[in-house]
Formats: sequence, structure tokens, C-alpha cells
Amino acid sequence: PIASLRGISERVMTAIGKARTDHRPGRITTLFVAESAPIGCTFFYYGNGHLGRYLQRSIEEVLAGDGDFLERFKSYGWYLDDLVPAPVNHLTPRERRAAHLGAAQDLQRRIAEYRPLAIVCLLKSIGAIVRAAASGAGFDGPFFEVPFPGNGQQRRFHLQMIDIVPELPREPLSQRSDLARGRR
Repeated sequence: PIASLRGISERVMTAIGKARTDHRPGRITTLFVAESAPIGCTFFYYGNGHLGRYLQRSIEEVLAGDGDFLERFKSYGWYLDDLVPAPVNHLTPRERRAAHLGAAQDLQRRIAEYRPLAIVCLLKSIGAIVRAAASGAGFDGPFFEVPFPGNGQQRRFHLQMIDIVPELPREPLSQRSDLARGRR
């Protein structure tokens, strides 16, 4: 068991896993990799997390759209996964680093399964681990690394993301789920 599972209920982990599965596109064009879901009741795929607010703001500045942001994100073939599947923000720095390193092989396996065309790492301190996992999975596409939008890095995150978003692969319009349902 990963050290980061300490104190995390099975119910919380099941809910996080279900949210991830519900929002996974059939074909992942761009994989966003964050550190982990937070220990609180916020999470990107719950639509209420800190990261999600800033990511949405940056993406919508470049790709305006109506309707549910998470549905549009999925329709682009975009998927956010975490290096560590369980929350780590409650751990000591040493435990957190051990959780990062302990999760690298599993991330490598998932990247090989997803076969993304591009990867965006959403925390500079895990960039080397994510890059190594991607390389080990045979990934050779564009790899972007941005600072997490916290601790005064929100503006840097935003400016870097608005430069990156136009370069990210997306599903063609004809394949997007929002059009398949008759919405534009």
C-alpha cells in the first residue's frame, strides 16, 4: 500500500475513482497530470477544486464554449489524471516524495494504456517523474510543464496555459460528444 493511503477512507477513494472513470474520454488526446486529488472534499472532477477553477479560466480564455466545462474538456479528448491516485497533501514532505516515487511505475503503465498525443504536467516539482514515466511508456510527443496555480503562481500558470492550449491536440469536432448529443 502507498503511504499516501494513510487516513484516507475507502469510500473517498471509491468516489474519486468513479469520478475519474465517468470523465475519461474514449480516446485521450491530451493527458494532464497533477500531483493527487486533495484530501478535502474538492476535486477537479467534482467541479469544485482550486486547480479546476484556474484550468477552466485559462482554457476558456482560449477556447470559449457554452455548457458544462468538464463535458467540453472530455469532448476534446482531454483527461486529467494524477501521479498519485490517493491524496498526498496531508503528508510530510518526505512521505509525499516517497508517494511520488512509489506511484511512478503505475503512472507509466497508465500512460502506455492511454497513448496520449501530448502531456501537460501541472506541477513543476513532479515534472521529472512524469517525464520519466512518459518516456518509459514510449511517449515521444509534446510534453509541457507548468507551475501549480497556488502559492502565488496563479498568474504564471495562467500565462503559460494560454500559450499551451492552442498547441494541445483535441478530438475533431465531428467526434465530440457534445455534437453527438445535438448540442453546439
